[in-house]
Amino acid sequence: MSIFMETIQNIRIIDILDILIVAYVFYKLQMLMRETRAEQLIKGIIVLLVASKLSEWAKLYMVHFILSNTLTLGLVALIIVFQPELRRALEYIGRSKVFSKSISEIIAQEAMDVIDEIALAIAHLSKHRIGALIVLEREIGLNDIIQTGTELDSRVVSELITNIFTPKAPLHDGAIVIRKDRLMAAGCLLPLTSNTDVNKELGTRHRAALGMIENSDAIVIAVSEETGIISVAIDGKLKRYLDVVSTSNILKEAMVESYNRGINFKKWWAKDEG
Repeated sequence: MSIFMETIQNIRIIDILDILIVAYVFYKLQMLMRETRAEQLIKGIIVLLVASKLSEWAKLYMVHFILSNTLTLGLVALIIVFQPELRRALEYIGRSKVFSKSISEIIAQEAMDVIDEIALAIAHLSKHRIGALIVLEREIGLNDIIQTGTELDSRVVSELITNIFTPKAPLHDGAIVIRKDRLMAAGCLLPLTSNTDVNKELGTRHRAALGMIENSDAIVIAVSEETGIISVAIDGKLKRYLDVVSTSNILKEAMVESYNRGINFKKWWAKDEG
């Protein structure tokens, strides 16, 4: 026990940093090689290393000699055979956002990418007059809304959004909820507005969009099934008769405004829980 405590006491901060760097490098290498032909080769090399060590302990000198030399030649062969993969790995490191962008810029770019995917989806939905309700969570969590639908927790991609709202699709009724860069759920039920002065021309989707922003700070996009008209409910207002570009600009302006205010955007985009 005393040896253990002495070892713990002798650990320096630089030692912990050293371990973390090595662990991170191995993790990134594992991610780069996953599901590639290099993964299988690495497994083979590990088997040879273990066999070589076992043969050394068992004093199987001939077997150990063969395995040791095979490993030496194998490392040279590895560099030659996997030269394209090594080049791509180095290019990946060179292109890494860590070297070219700050954390804030990376977060902002992720948000822009999500908005672009949403814009592609609503362009298709509007053109084909497919009704849709898309809710973007901001600071106020929407777990209660998510739980009314079918939880997905998938990437936000335009093809998935359009498939969800395609008529007769299992989840086309209700709304989808997007949290950060994840499509959390589909087929969600939204509260209808309690405002009795709402324009009687507005259908259930628009009333649900208004009800949602009355109960949270979310942004809601509604696409009319009858006309294909795009509307955005945001900050207590319903903006109607929008095109795809205007809708995208509204979302990006909301993001930039929150970003300029500082903590609000970071809370909206960087939080883990609703």
